[in-house]
Amino acid sequence: MKFSTRAIHAGQEPDAATGAIMTPIFQTSTYAQTGLGGHKGYEYSRTGNPTRTALEECLAALENGSYGLAFASGLAGESAILSMLKAGDHIVSCDDLYGGTYRLFERIVGRYNIETSYVTASSIADYEKAIRPNTKLLWLETPTNPLLRLVDIRAVAEIAHRHQILVVVDNTFSSPYFQKPLDLGADIVLHSTTKYINGHSDVVGGAIITNNQEAYEALKFNQNAAGGIPGPFDAWLTLRGVKTLAVRMRQHEENALAVARYLVEHPRVEKVYYPGLPSHPDHELAKRQMSGFGGMVSFQFKGTLADVDRVVRRLKIFTFAESLGGVESLVCHPATMTHASIPQKIREARGLTDTLLRLSVGIEDAEDLLADLEYALA
Repeated sequence: MKFSTRAIHAGQEPDAATGAIMTPIFQTSTYAQTGLGGHKGYEYSRTGNPTRTALEECLAALENGSYGLAFASGLAGESAILSMLKAGDHIVSCDDLYGGTYRLFERIVGRYNIETSYVTASSIADYEKAIRPNTKLLWLETPTNPLLRLVDIRAVAEIAHRHQILVVVDNTFSSPYFQKPLDLGADIVLHSTTKYINGHSDVVGGAIITNNQEAYEALKFNQNAAGGIPGPFDAWLTLRGVKTLAVRMRQHEENALAVARYLVEHPRVEKVYYPGLPSHPDHELAKRQMSGFGGMVSFQFKGTLADVDRVVRRLKIFTFAESLGGVESLVCHPATMTHASIPQKIREARGLTDTLLRLSVGIEDAEDLLADLEYALA
């Protein structure tokens, strides 16, 4: 089955009991058993739920993975991956990354003597130089959040595997429609399903997909033991959303490219970050590694923080809010929102300034989005 067909059908056979085409919401916490060890594959809904199973199988199919696990949030999924480590282990991560991930590295696992080193996202040599004897994970976002730099997944995976290190790729910005990290050598793929996979800004969730059976068994154990799982209704909402992922992603990309091209020409815009622009430093890598450039655009605004505040207040269609990946367009100020947990000096050293805005370009009519930006920036 090709991608759109898998998104609609993988893991979602008609219900055996009733013939229902849509996967039912199995709103139950426990399951009847006939005797010792006598059950139909489900015992307790923290351990497994049929609605969640359908979602996990669908997402695994979309990423060309063997195993899928759903979580209550993207960060719950990240926590499950980090639970595979022990005190004294070391992580190498790209430096441009989601603020919540940085907070998890520095303020949670860092307390347990697990250290993280940060390297320039696009520098392959830096990853290898940062590896230590105790390095266990190479952690990548590509495209990165919020500066939309790319990491060469295949090249980093080759380095990691020479050192017997696992590669984790946060694929949230691309979605499996535009990028499949497992095919490029990654060991574990992570998603905030809150974003493009669900696509409607009405549920919070996360997912992990892998082909590594040993990693899957460790992650599955943590999913059950720590219990960071989505409820059946959240799983059902995400299944409903993923059915239209392909058509949504095509429109997100078309609109984002129009917005990026508009911003490049605007006199009040200093710099535009979008891998679909030929001027982007990683444009050629994006063409090789991805089948499309996605719906995220960031740009540096000429002015002060007060000017930025005036711009976001004037926007009418772009809503000033955190998150991304929904059908509606959003604008975010990373320095005070998604990346506020990163100290200011570190943020600015990485290029994340107070005049940076991040756009999640929705699927509205592109002409309306451009008119909205024109009014706000005037």
